[in-house]
Amino acid sequence: MDEGEAERPRSRPMTELDLDALIDDAGTRIIVTCGAGGVGKTTTAAALGLRAAERGRKVVVLTIDPARRLAQSLGLTELDNVPRAVAGANPKNGGRLDAMMLDMKRTFDDVVLQHATPEKAEQILANPFYQALSSSFAGTQEYMAMEKLGQLHHQAERTGDWDLIIVDTPPSRSALDFLDAPERLASLLEGRFLRLLLAPARGPFKLMSAGVNMAMSVLNKVLGAQVLTDVQTFVAAFDTLFGGFRQRAEQTVALLREPHTAFLVVASPQNDALREASYFAERLRAEGMPLAGVVLNRVTTTQASELSAERSLAAAEKLEEADKSPLTAAVLRLHADKMQQVVGDHKRAERFRRGHRAIRTVEVPALADDVHDLGGLRTIGELLTA
Repeated sequence: MDEGEAERPRSRPMTELDLDALIDDAGTRIIVTCGAGGVGKTTTAAALGLRAAERGRKVVVLTIDPARRLAQSLGLTELDNVPRAVAGANPKNGGRLDAMMLDMKRTFDDVVLQHATPEKAEQILANPFYQALSSSFAGTQEYMAMEKLGQLHHQAERTGDWDLIIVDTPPSRSALDFLDAPERLASLLEGRFLRLLLAPARGPFKLMSAGVNMAMSVLNKVLGAQVLTDVQTFVAAFDTLFGGFRQRAEQTVALLREPHTAFLVVASPQNDALREASYFAERLRAEGMPLAGVVLNRVTTTQASELSAERSLAAAEKLEEADKSPLTAAVLRLHADKMQQVVGDHKRAERFRRGHRAIRTVEVPALADDVHDLGGLRTIGELLTA
């Protein structure tokens, strides 16, 4: 090999995930990070957003995770439903970094205000059933994340404010509730049960008043008179918006299937998290969603890998038997524990890669401290792309 060849940078292995290439590619418009809770998904999204902005992309990071870690790490005193500029970022070549946290009720309210007449909107927003639905109904958070993603995408296309949207999805055992929630919520709002509540005042059901009234009598006993009245009032006012929910959900899901979208699955090298990652990957493939790869986060590493756990324990036992250097023996035992974690993490990560040879991966070593500022996010960004 001549001198020129020696200086040429080595190409990445085919199975290694090149995240710099992903965020630098102008064709990448949406990145969705997903994964189980506690694997560093929010930090990964924030670190990629910061790195992309400082490499020239106009980025907005949308977090759906209710934790406030993203705001803290981005140096923001508050993070809400409106994109806010991250002042401490150092974007280059026209880049920028904005961040926001989903407020599902406010997003739902905005949808109502945008798509209903002022009279209908006032009725809906004041309705107790709507207030419960928009604040705490299972799946509402994920559905409103889809609504917000659609809004951000349309704004980006219309104004050019951003050329990259990074979405940090909430942790969920159901893995891709983010994709399922629109269909579930649309089915609820368009379902037979709520349609039945409108029956006494609509179409051919007027001719079946006896049967409908009997059903209403049963529902009244089960739900209570006021609850049933609130639901009926809500459905009557909301009726004109039913179709729009399904249509927008279908449009956003279609958007997530396009080549300009990339899903990143984040996992730690633990059995439960890796099983979740496997489920995520398989589900994304089944749904036709573009999976960029898997981030194996918080992998235990050591600077003294030549000293195995077995040798370290043996040396500690000898010192203890001779009643010598108790501090050294304690350090050796700590190192043995660390090496066992290193070996375990490596074996589990390697087993995952062997089982998913077509999926690109990147390993991020565990840090001694939690990430709580932009400097920490830059470090994570460097490790993600090292």
